[in-house]
Amino acid sequence: MTNLLASVALSVLQVGPFPGHGAMPEVPEELRDRPPRSEPVEQAQPSELAKCLRQASTDPEAALDTAQRWREGAQTQLEMAQSAHCLGLALVQSNRMAEAREAFELASGEAPADNLAYSARLAAMAGNAAMAQGDAEAALPLLDRAGELALAAEDDELGADLRVDLARVLVRLGRPEDAASALAEARDADPLDAEAWLLSATLSRRLERLGEAQGQIEHAAMLAPRDAQIGLEAGVIAAMSGRAEDARASFESVIDVAPGSPEAERAQTYLEQLETPAAE
Repeated sequence: MTNLLASVALSVLQVGPFPGHGAMPEVPEELRDRPPRSEPVEQAQPSELAKCLRQASTDPEAALDTAQRWREGAQTQLEMAQSAHCLGLALVQSNRMAEAREAFELASGEAPADNLAYSARLAAMAGNAAMAQGDAEAALPLLDRAGELALAAEDDELGADLRVDLARVLVRLGRPEDAASALAEARDADPLDAEAWLLSATLSRRLERLGEAQGQIEHAAMLAPRDAQIGLEAGVIAAMSGRAEDARASFESVIDVAPGSPEAERAQTYLEQLETPAAE
């Protein structure tokens, strides 16, 4: 999905040498830089919000005026939230991230009590704006609140996504145990979220909990058997567990399902290192 929010890199370390040589690959690049979710436009939103959001994408300065006038004449809590929502997106387009974050926080607080999922998405957008400023500490409570709201709304898919986002920030802040807890919540909320299982396996492997990592990657593979990232992680876990044949089979499967991809290139490198474990 696309978003007006600038891409926010919730980074951890780059993939390193093959783990048999003393280092571990980290969270894959494709999963480190997860695109922000799209702006939370409800299927049956009033046309005023849709018009304001379109204007924000093409003429943010005009959208700022539109959103402010809308707020001044708003009659309901939903209109207040929507006008602040549009204001925030216009500010993002103007690269005014600190003000955008404040607008999204305001919008989240103004969303009607019976629309917690909308409030959750707006809180997440505030967190994304904080990350765009490079302020992970400020993003943390916003993403935490966003996940709580989504889970309270019983929107399990959104709740899982937001807990995964929270885990990424926690990893960046050097809090892997808290990140593992957030990923557990994501898996509980949406057991069919293959990405949550994959990231759980990657984190467990980094924490040297190879038994947990193995169970988690097996679950991920069951959900998405042709996912190259999952196959690559399965091979790394197997190699670190001393199961060279299983590792080889996993890496070969990555090359088969995604020939020419970055995952296949890494799998080939790992295969070569498996064949020459003593090489430096």
